[in-house]
Formats: sequence, structure tokens, C-alpha cells
Amino acid sequence: MAGELILVCDDDPHIRRTVGLLLRDAGYDVLSAASADQALDAAAVRRPRLAIVDLMLGDHDGIELCRRLREWSEMPILVLSAIHDERKKIEALHAGADDYVTKPFGRGELVARVQAALRRAGRDAGEPRVQLDRLTIDLAARAVYIDDHELHLTPIEFSLLRVLLLNRGMLMTHTQLLSQVWGPQYADATTVLRTHVANLRRKLRAADPDGRLIRTDPGVGYRFAA
Repeated sequence: MAGELILVCDDDPHIRRTVGLLLRDAGYDVLSAASADQALDAAAVRRPRLAIVDLMLGDHDGIELCRRLREWSEMPILVLSAIHDERKKIEALHAGADDYVTKPFGRGELVARVQAALRRAGRDAGEPRVQLDRLTIDLAARAVYIDDHELHLTPIEFSLLRVLLLNRGMLMTHTQLLSQVWGPQYADATTVLRTHVANLRRKLRAADPDGRLIRTDPGVGYRFAA
């Protein structure tokens, strides 16, 4: 949505300026930070709707910044980096990032990724509240509870849980889940999907110690228990 505040953290002033111009041209407000500490301070005060974080920063790396933001915020986080190493991508996703954009990036691609992440983080008041033993999933409020304690999921984790829940009992293939949660351009990103399913299972473990809610069909996909 136009006018929403985006945090851009990169120690390269040229990148900050370029990304800022792209976002402003798309109708967003931009909050710039040159270091992880600046980003944390700015995010705490201004509460942006989304953060774009470089992987290599002067004071802390972007993965550490993702972890620290995730301690108190559920806003979408996009990691922006020239590093193409798949292990780094997985590490960033484990730290709480929702997406990973490699440099150089297309002008339209970055804005499209931002729009998709914000869309996934939006609300739909027409969706139900589901009770599964100790687990409560409120799709309208985008909230998950184990007993009376709220479970903090990232926007991607919640979107993944939502798609699985709305298709309860049905086998959802890797391609279907990736296309519905991330978009059709991610249809082959199976490693990304597996990482987020593992994170989601870990967070649900208190209510689902045996891992029966999200079942794996090896090599094919996942299904939410009927």
C-alpha cells in the first residue's frame, strides 16, 4: 500500500540512495540506516512495515540484525546481498528473513518482492478462527496461540500455516505451496520451503510434540492433518 514506511539498511550510500528512489517512485516512504545499530534504533522508534537489510554491514552482519529484529517484530524482512551462497540464504531464513534478493537486482523485481511481502503480511477479516487442542489459529487476526500464550510467527511462516490449514487433509505439493506463499517465480525453491516448514514445526512443537500436524509426503509436499 502506498505511503507505508520501509526501512532500508545498507552501509553503501549508493545502494541506500538507489533503493530509496525505487521505493519512493513506487509510493512508499523510506527510512534509511547505514548500520545495524542505526536500523534497530530507527525501527524501534518509527515501526516500519517492512525492512530491507544488507547482508554485510559495518558493525553487525545482516543475519544478526534479522535475529535482533525478530526478537520483537513480525514485520517482513528482505535480505539484500551480493552473496549467492545457498548456505547464507538458508542461514538468513533461519534468522527470520522472509525473502533473499541478490545483487544486482532488477528495479521492478525489488518493488514486486516488497509488494508481495506486504501483501502476505496483510489481514483478511473474513477468515476463521480454528481450535486444535492446545493450538488456536486466528486467521483474521493473523495470530496463533498455544494455550493462552501467543506464538510469534514471521509473515512467511503464518502464510504457510494458513495455506496448509485452509487445505486441511489435502496434499499440497512443493510447487503449489511455493507458488501460493512466495509467488510463481519461486516454484522451484524447494530448499527455501523446507527451511520454513522446519522453522514452523519447531515453533509448534509445544502443542504438537510428535510433529503430526504438518505431515511430509517425501519428495512431493506437505499436508496439514485432517
